[in-house]
Amino acid sequence: MEAVKMSDILQVKDLKVKLAEEDTEILHGIDLNVGAGEVHVLMGPNGAGKSTLGSSLMGDPRYQVTGGQVIFDGQDITHETTDKIAKAGIFMSFQNPVEVPGVSVANFIRTACENKTGEHIKAWDFMKDLKKTMKVLDMDPSYAERDLNVGFSGGEKKKAEILQLLMLKPKLAILDETDSGLDVDAVRTVSAGIEEYKKTVGGALLIITHATRILEALKVDKTHILADGRIIAEGDASMVDDINENGFEKYLKEGGAQ
Repeated sequence: MEAVKMSDILQVKDLKVKLAEEDTEILHGIDLNVGAGEVHVLMGPNGAGKSTLGSSLMGDPRYQVTGGQVIFDGQDITHETTDKIAKAGIFMSFQNPVEVPGVSVANFIRTACENKTGEHIKAWDFMKDLKKTMKVLDMDPSYAERDLNVGFSGGEKKKAEILQLLMLKPKLAILDETDSGLDVDAVRTVSAGIEEYKKTVGGALLIITHATRILEALKVDKTHILADGRIIAEGDASMVDDINENGFEKYLKEGGAQ
């Protein structure tokens, strides 16, 4: 188990998770500590449980925690609902953002911001801040009035999620395959948004990824490799380069993963 530091904003202790409707355990005792403002990368083969871990940390009802504990910013959130976890300061982007017909991008984000703070936000002030943030992501201002993700390309959906990240200013952002399926220009824009989040908010990042282009502008503090529902290896940023060059095989053998 990792040693806990006073500065750790997230502490995952021996977390065990199964599908809510089944008995098969997916995560078999995960230990993971993330310090305030740190950038952590979670990598591993397909089906390793990476997205399950992210979703479980967000209280996704599809998964049931059967053991262990999750402490965030000093609070036990192990069995909290997703809305309470989000209000506490955790944000998660998804591999496949859902479409929300009838709700504009602007209204969705404004409502989310008001729910997080519990305070009313004046429309003029909000729109001014939103358009300024959209400019960082090279988004046309007209997207603010479009239904969230409806008719958006893959890159536009990912930009919309990073827009939410920048507006909500969470203490911890979990980015699940944010760079998946994006072309080079879209990756560059999304990366700029993540870099802006680090610069202006200073929050922590847990980045779940197969590719690593999105990491190029970030200082990675720690890399974790997940396989068969267990963290089998950990290291610094150099581990990302090693995986890019040589793959996971060495770590799978050393970690005893199947």
